[in-house]
Amino acid sequence: MKKMINVLLKNGSSVTVESGKPIYDFTGDLGYGVKENALAVTVDGKLIDLRSAVEKDCVLEILTFNDAGGKWTLRHTAAHLLAQAVKRLYPSAKLAIGPAIDDGFYYDFEFDKPLASDELWTIEQEMLKIAKEELEPERFTLPRDKALELMLNESYKAELINELPEGEEISFYRQGEFVDLCAGPHVMNTRVIKAIKLTAVAGAYWRGSEKNKMLTRIYGTAYTTQSDLDAYLAMMEEAKKRDHRKLGRELQLFALMDEGQGLPFLLPNGVTLRNVLVDYWRGVHKKAGYVEVSTPFMLNKELWQASGHWENYIDNMFRTEIDGHVYCIKPMNCPGGILLYKQGLHSYRDFPLRMGELGVVHRYEKSGVLHGMMRVRCFTQDDAHIYITPEQITEEVKAVVKVVDDIYDTFNFTYTVELSTRPEKSVGTAEQWERATKALKTALDEIGKPYKINDGDGAFYGPKIDFHLRDAIGRTWQCGTIQLDFNLPERLNMEYFNREGEKQRPVMIHRTIYGSLERFMGMLIEHYAGHFPLWLAPVQAIVLSISEKFVGYANSVLTNLEEGGFRIEADLQPEKIGYKIRAALNRRIPYILVVGENEENNATVSFRSRTKDEGEKPLGEIMNRMKEEVRTRSNGVF
Repeated sequence: MKKMINVLLKNGSSVTVESGKPIYDFTGDLGYGVKENALAVTVDGKLIDLRSAVEKDCVLEILTFNDAGGKWTLRHTAAHLLAQAVKRLYPSAKLAIGPAIDDGFYYDFEFDKPLASDELWTIEQEMLKIAKEELEPERFTLPRDKALELMLNESYKAELINELPEGEEISFYRQGEFVDLCAGPHVMNTRVIKAIKLTAVAGAYWRGSEKNKMLTRIYGTAYTTQSDLDAYLAMMEEAKKRDHRKLGRELQLFALMDEGQGLPFLLPNGVTLRNVLVDYWRGVHKKAGYVEVSTPFMLNKELWQASGHWENYIDNMFRTEIDGHVYCIKPMNCPGGILLYKQGLHSYRDFPLRMGELGVVHRYEKSGVLHGMMRVRCFTQDDAHIYITPEQITEEVKAVVKVVDDIYDTFNFTYTVELSTRPEKSVGTAEQWERATKALKTALDEIGKPYKINDGDGAFYGPKIDFHLRDAIGRTWQCGTIQLDFNLPERLNMEYFNREGEKQRPVMIHRTIYGSLERFMGMLIEHYAGHFPLWLAPVQAIVLSISEKFVGYANSVLTNLEEGGFRIEADLQPEKIGYKIRAALNRRIPYILVVGENEENNATVSFRSRTKDEGEKPLGEIMNRMKEEVRTRSNGVF
């Protein structure tokens, strides 16, 4: 008699199945539509094929295209379809690597000659043809010598095989005539890939090193329905229009220069936008009981060794030598913040002690990953370090989430939450990590916000809660984070006196909300497509004169608005009014005020908002409207 095992499902129910039975064979017993929509599965949290067997009691979750693991698996198989199509069309091409990535996949190839962009369509059609062949990816393993023999003509694959541990069985997948070195997982049948789009061709060094050969990287994406693909492509077209690099130039917000790669330059309008964000941040944090501090740009090597950054983060740190001593330009603010904490004695009565810092940090990023304001080497973190007793964890995390909610709601952002656990490279004991992770889980459970576990993605010193924002066109961005830390207080010898007068280690919360001020500015540019709400707009209104005759009245309107505290400009040049209005609209200035003979005689202005021409209005009425929009931080129309 075969052994029976118990399989616990995500919904809390369970089924009893034969040990060794492939998962796909019993998915039909789990509910209507499960078998038809299943793409992959997690068993005890590990993502695997549906064709895999279960051997013991386990927790099982069936994944569809609505799940991240399901998308990843389908797109991983699509990457193999791409490689198979290329080998059919270009038999001499050599295969490198082809992973699934956010929103799609890519594969790197070595071609005999450069690939023309119009050849993507031909490859794409071949991929769709292969998908319709209803191939079933099949996993098999080989010892090293047989694996090298199989990949005899694929030098990049042979290099990867030779680096695998000695004696390890090497995993391959076969679909039709195509075989690839791969650990999986893959979908059960290629027919589930209904829609494919190859999106770009780029150069990529083998293994990311400039010392290696430049390969051809083909990017693409795949969906289970054509309508979902069409919606994604429409979103990408909209994203191009909103590209913060393009709008940053047009709206004169920032500049990117070769003289400082990854080091953005802010123009006057950009500085104004930044200052508005900073002023808002300061007001929210003062109300929430934070004090603001500032720490130096660089500190000595010994501090970074003590904190663990030297061991765990050194590859991302800029270093210099002063008077024979090594200094590091700070990649994070926390060690400096701890030094400030240690300037005085602390009691449990001081807690929660909330210290905020708008700290400029530098991190080394490879030039190939730099991207406008989104991925830079120098940025300002809206950091805060909160010192508490263990008993205060839950309530303080709730308080931080309240601040997060207030700020993100102001910008009309919704978000999802992830709880990230201990990474492979970390400091601290298992007991500390378990305690910290449990505390964050408890806080999230009590708040009642849904969240998912992101295994192994915590900071090196502690678990964290990450906030993923959804913007106006549906894209997500990781910004805010709450990190719980039992390790740095221990490593840097932090103390406070408890109720009994005994010395204890505080618990430390690291948190950001904007994340990076520069990145958040880039996000806002794209979120609003440059049409900032009035309270954020670098220029809130512009006064236009119909002719030189009315420059005096235009200047009086300008003066009144300036004295009202608004950010105002005037265009008094002898140009046609239609040209001036178009120029103001292109600059995305929220309010346009036109003055001419009627307006001067009636002590009014002709008022145009973003959406329509609203006719003549008294200036006082417009100023009251503007004041209310600024006071309430209205998002307006964007």
